[in-house]
Amino acid sequence: MQKRFLGAAALAAGALLVAAAPVQATGGGGNDTSAKLRKAVTVDGIKLHEAAFNLIALGTGGNRLAGTKGHSLSADYVALQARLAGLNVRRHDFEYDLFALGDWKPPVLDVRRGKHYIPGIAGSIPGGDFGSMVNSASGDITAPVWAADLTIPSPTPNTSDSGCEAADFAGMPAGAIVLLQRGFCGELAKMLNAQTAGAGAIVYINEGNVGVPGREDPRWFDMTGAGVNVPIVAAQVATVQDLAGGVAQGLVGKTARLRVEYRIGATPTENVIAETRGGDPNKVVVVGAHLDSVGPGPGINDNGSGSAALVEFAQGLRGVNPKNKIRFIWFSAEESGLLGSQAYIDSLPEAERSKIAAMLNFDMIGSPNFVNMIYDGNLSDSPPIDEETFAPSARPYSATIEQIFLDYFKANRIPNRPTAFDGRSDYGPFIAAGIPAGGLFTGAEELKTPEEAALFGGVAGEQYDGCYHLGCDDFFNLSNKALDVNSDAAAHALITIAQSKIPNRPPSTPSVQRRAGSAHSLGLPAPAPLEASGR
Repeated sequence: MQKRFLGAAALAAGALLVAAAPVQATGGGGNDTSAKLRKAVTVDGIKLHEAAFNLIALGTGGNRLAGTKGHSLSADYVALQARLAGLNVRRHDFEYDLFALGDWKPPVLDVRRGKHYIPGIAGSIPGGDFGSMVNSASGDITAPVWAADLTIPSPTPNTSDSGCEAADFAGMPAGAIVLLQRGFCGELAKMLNAQTAGAGAIVYINEGNVGVPGREDPRWFDMTGAGVNVPIVAAQVATVQDLAGGVAQGLVGKTARLRVEYRIGATPTENVIAETRGGDPNKVVVVGAHLDSVGPGPGINDNGSGSAALVEFAQGLRGVNPKNKIRFIWFSAEESGLLGSQAYIDSLPEAERSKIAAMLNFDMIGSPNFVNMIYDGNLSDSPPIDEETFAPSARPYSATIEQIFLDYFKANRIPNRPTAFDGRSDYGPFIAAGIPAGGLFTGAEELKTPEEAALFGGVAGEQYDGCYHLGCDDFFNLSNKALDVNSDAAAHALITIAQSKIPNRPPSTPSVQRRAGSAHSLGLPAPAPLEASGR
């Protein structure tokens, strides 16, 4: 294995590599039953691996985005752990386009206090309320902040003409970070005016009309071909209000740092594949989780939780000779549209695809405000799904997999509910290719209902994961209870299927060419069209 451990991440992850080395299973055939494997799989073990992912992200720019050093080191980590567990390990290399998640490093907007930069401007955590414009120019700017004729709070109707006139930039020092507000003239005209006046970077906000829904939310644009050659971020009105400090026009008396590192185009990355030495090679059970994060953060619940659980399963199975071969896959580039799992399926000839008897997917199993959700393999609680998304040959055993989870939760008196089997995670390319699948999910950006709060605890009206696709999805963004319950259920299903006689599935001619992108994966809203002239 190539060694790429560098700097702080190398030291931190290296220490955890030693600490996380698996213990040889003892007795009989090892942890070859549900009870034994569930006992071997612990929350402490899972969180140890998640701590490694978190430290890797901290040492490599703040994320584990596919193709970055953070992802590469994470891939090295799981590959080494799998080898220590006695598995055969290989890498599956492919290229992908960064797509709408082109932030190579999380964007930064910090104010300088003395000699230091203090994060914490309102709304400046990368994610749904703050982030780089799509295809923004890159740059790392430290400069005074300039307000370009702001109107905050804005009345209804909006009267702001921020950035529309040359006077809005009169006296502005070259290279300043300019605060621009939507209103009156075209949005692109404002940005080009600021650039012509010498702006070094731009923070752009919506109109901010008081009492008008959505007008304080950020507006994202695709800057391709717009002619704006300085870094530009979208922010909520509260961010600029905090930065401006009541100044509507001119220098606000603050110096800030704004960083955008945006990349597009083909980027090399890799899936990590590890399988048991024993087991029927014609009946393979794939256990998958995506290893990559979004650009804004380290991705410790999404999906360090599933990735860490796979490492723990692999170590717990050391010494087990299962009836069916188990193949663990840590997928890359899920966050850009299930690209790692699709690349894997596309790489297999039909003869090899037909050997995969089942796929288990674990994507986000530690959400802080969790709900225990089971993929709805029999479609009893899902909207209609076409045959291209869910091939008919994958349906009967997918229903069986769902029932394995349902029976486990029922036997242990654990509340649960279904989640739509719509292909929004890495199982999608498998079911499209006619391969049965199932899995668990504890929730992402949707809000917990009062009924769910009564059943599972937590807070109604808040997201299942309030840090979904944000910079705060770190080691502290986890529920130990969710990890405990769902890792046990996952371990039970895995060993049950691995030790079972699996029926042959009917042949199929699936359509494996899926559309890029997925609602679950993409963290940014669709960019709005730039207004080149007045509204």
